[in-house]
Amino acid sequence: MRSIGEMARASGLNPGTLRFYDSAGVFVPAAVDPHTGYRWYAEEQLPDARLLARLRRVGLPLAGITRVLTGSPAEARAELDAHLRRLEDGLTDARRELSAVRCLLDSREFPVPQTRLTVPAPALAAALDAVRFAAPADAALPAVAGIFLDAEDGVLHLVATDRYRLAVADCPAALSGPPASALLPTALADAARALLADAEEAELTLDGGLFTIRAAGRSLSGERAEADFPDYRRLLRLEPTHRVTLTAADLRALPEDDGSTTLTATVADALPDASSPADLLVHVNREFLLQAAGTAEQLVLELGGPIAPLAIRFPSRADTFSLLMPIAR
Repeated sequence: MRSIGEMARASGLNPGTLRFYDSAGVFVPAAVDPHTGYRWYAEEQLPDARLLARLRRVGLPLAGITRVLTGSPAEARAELDAHLRRLEDGLTDARRELSAVRCLLDSREFPVPQTRLTVPAPALAAALDAVRFAAPADAALPAVAGIFLDAEDGVLHLVATDRYRLAVADCPAALSGPPASALLPTALADAARALLADAEEAELTLDGGLFTIRAAGRSLSGERAEADFPDYRRLLRLEPTHRVTLTAADLRALPEDDGSTTLTATVADALPDASSPADLLVHVNREFLLQAAGTAEQLVLELGGPIAPLAIRFPSRADTFSLLMPIAR
């Protein structure tokens, strides 16, 4: 048997970390002296301790460490693959943020060139309509008070959130100039939507703090919001365990209980790669759910747990989806 100090030196985990993993039930000693409370570890526990140290160094969350140590080899490999994807996504996010920082630094020395987008007006109108329900009506939360435009080559992402729900829609776009983003105040976004009526094509210009839209011989300009919109891309990386397909009639027929609707996913709805699938209940705000569904005839709900965001997707609109935070019951 090894003392906690000996196990710490042999594994690379300090004694405090071993105590933490014991209290969390992740890696418990083989024996604890009932009089002194000293922890003792068996020799055969050393390989798992060293594995635990490696998992900790790469930042695997506690739940993931538990699945690696206690799950089957296939489940452990799936957990490692999922974590590697999260790390790669995090690196992509870091590169994007550093690129934005460099642009901000460059703007102190050189004028920032304007960005111009040419988009199909009906597609832009549909995208604005698809996310409008999630845009706050007032400016109480400046960082999200509007519709966020995120332009890159070939596509314009439109995003809105009030922190309880998030909607994303994409619109094809021809980009001239550097990739750019801007938060349009809700009133300005609504005015831009009205300008698109009967138009076939629209031109959007982001020039410093000014946003301009031109369509069908009409034009509108306004100041973009100065607030930094949250990093919405992180929220889009979901790991659902269940998928349920509903028609609009099925959705509206779900019973209401004090303003909420309970969604049920059974083992039969579990995805093939879900570990330890089980029945799942998720409570959501009924009004928010119906608003997210809109006029869609069919929708797909993706659930990852009772407190994980609910993803709402549409077979007929692959470029549009929403997230809805569950509520406690």
